[in-house]
Amino acid sequence: MPSMDAVVKVFCVHTEPNFSLPWQRKRQYSSSSSGFIIGGRRVLTNAHSVEHYTQVKLKKRGSDTKYLATVLAIGTECDIAMLTVEDDEFWKGVSPLEFGSLPALQDAVTVVGYPIGGDTISVTSGVVSRIEILSYVHGSTELLGLQIDAAINSGNSGGPAFNDKGKCVGIAFQSLKHEDVENIGYVIPTPVINHFIQDYEKSGEYTGFPILGIEWQKMENPDLRKAMGLKSDQKGVRVRRVEPTAPESGCLQPSDIILSFDGIDIANDGTVPFRHGERIGFSYLISQKYTGEKAHVKILRNSKVLEFNIKLATHKRLIPAHIKGRPPSYYIVAGFVFMVVSVPYLRSEYGKDYEYDAPVKLLDKHLHAMAQSPDEQLVVVSQVLVADINIGYEEIVNIQVLSFNGKPVKNLKHLATMVEDCNEEYLKFDMDYDQLVVLEAKTAKAATQDILTTHCAISV
Repeated sequence: MPSMDAVVKVFCVHTEPNFSLPWQRKRQYSSSSSGFIIGGRRVLTNAHSVEHYTQVKLKKRGSDTKYLATVLAIGTECDIAMLTVEDDEFWKGVSPLEFGSLPALQDAVTVVGYPIGGDTISVTSGVVSRIEILSYVHGSTELLGLQIDAAINSGNSGGPAFNDKGKCVGIAFQSLKHEDVENIGYVIPTPVINHFIQDYEKSGEYTGFPILGIEWQKMENPDLRKAMGLKSDQKGVRVRRVEPTAPESGCLQPSDIILSFDGIDIANDGTVPFRHGERIGFSYLISQKYTGEKAHVKILRNSKVLEFNIKLATHKRLIPAHIKGRPPSYYIVAGFVFMVVSVPYLRSEYGKDYEYDAPVKLLDKHLHAMAQSPDEQLVVVSQVLVADINIGYEEIVNIQVLSFNGKPVKNLKHLATMVEDCNEEYLKFDMDYDQLVVLEAKTAKAATQDILTTHCAISV
């Protein structure tokens, strides 16, 4: 298979943000993974392979040279990254891979890459055992995915999956780690890859996968359908909540029944037809669209059928799933370290089981709260750097700041501006769980610089 020559080894040096000491970064570490060459002098790999990168190098099969790579785009939701190499030498003698169509169940696939256990290329074979909407661990999203019965080990990530004609049908990206499971790997299929590439070509950057900014409920119960005014020939799903920041908030309302999306009827269980003898969640139709595109939605409201053309946008989460490679923002006054809550922050504070170990109130916001405005952030006191001025407050850890001197806190910048501009005698922070922090304004601001120096925190 000459196409194997297009598979490259990706070497990355990562420097992750340090959420405990946000003015620093963690110690750098190295990783290796796989990638492959496509047309237009570009290389595809996984987003998690180059996350928080400081340097990326590529090595071709059979070569002893590592070439410096440039990261063009990182798609966190779909776990794909696009790289290029300036050096013309890298592109000599290599044919880019061609993409094949979405494989059918039981089609043979071959995953090629550089997994741990050796330095040379490795080939594993299997068949497509399932095609459905999958949970993408890295992006905290749900997109179309292929399940295969071939092992995808650490380092295999980013490698291509070939069909029996030597065409690339996907990118290996995660495996199922479970005591009852063996040899289950997941592959990002070509529709998702093509969406990522075309999104980049359209706008010169990665804009993401749009979503319908709603939460919905199945309509499988006959009494529920009757009560909502559905006729026997009508099917759909009920809108539970609409995100205030989503464009849909202008036309969709709670208890609307979505009957169809872009002319395709939605079943009572939220699925739509997908190839012969298969059904798939209707979120697949949404993920096929691009940010800013319009979609035709037919709904039932008070027994009347209404139609809307909705402009689709990306998700605005109150607690974002990613900080997109940027260092975390923070603000310090009188030893109080104020930070914005994100999923990487929770993972850093509470480990990979943060969904069990983090405070209940933060988890409730993470799972159920919706942002009321595009710039809303969840601000917490992450820790208190101990000093004379904050005696008695040192046990405050990861508690949300609700208001400052009676004014609600919108985001970190808003809080910092209010504190800096405060001319009142006291700084009063109303916290979650009805906690109150009061500091004398003048002495608090004066003490800040000494506290930063004591704790080796740079002034920002």
